[in-house]
Amino acid sequence: MTHHTDPTTPVSGSAVSAPQRESRWGARDVALIAVFAAVIAVLALIPAIPVGPLGVPITLQTLGVALCGLILGGLRGSTAALLYVVVGLAGVPIFAKFSGGLAVLAGPTAGYLIAFPLNALITGALATLVLRRTRRFRLLWLFVAAFAGSVIATHPLGILGMSLVMDLPLAQAALYDLPYWPGDLLKCFLAAAIAATAFKAFPRLARRDFHA
Repeated sequence: MTHHTDPTTPVSGSAVSAPQRESRWGARDVALIAVFAAVIAVLALIPAIPVGPLGVPITLQTLGVALCGLILGGLRGSTAALLYVVVGLAGVPIFAKFSGGLAVLAGPTAGYLIAFPLNALITGALATLVLRRTRRFRLLWLFVAAFAGSVIATHPLGILGMSLVMDLPLAQAALYDLPYWPGDLLKCFLAAAIAATAFKAFPRLARRDFHA
């Protein structure tokens, strides 16, 4: 007699599908998320440089956000950035200039902070695509991924935040945002270089294999 296998019956051990394995987060994933949230916090404590009439500072926070996306990938990277933002809004002074609390949302940096998780999500998704498709010019493509996250998320939401909170025309807010672009290019390249070095030293990171 022929026996038919019930497709709904779980298959043991090694037969579990790759998507199922990738969807589970282990202790190492959680630890890395916490570590990278802390990395953003540490970089935020490095003295900021106020720029423009609104005094929105140039900080290294966005370097940390780019590293979250590039090294951890979209979901884990955005979770790390979100954890950083939530802890800061809860009152822990881990934002630039040792600030924290919901009052930050009433200032000109509100849009930039809100954009951090989205930036990491976009950067991570693009970086994962690069890592799975090619090994050539990896540094260049990782830089493109990091800068794309900034262009698509951080700058537009930062401009919108300045416009809404400070009651400015969008065009004027966009002008106030321009001084941050050169530093952003430099930070994205630095993040890409760090990530490329990390992937060479720890190939599992490039495979997005973080499970304990």
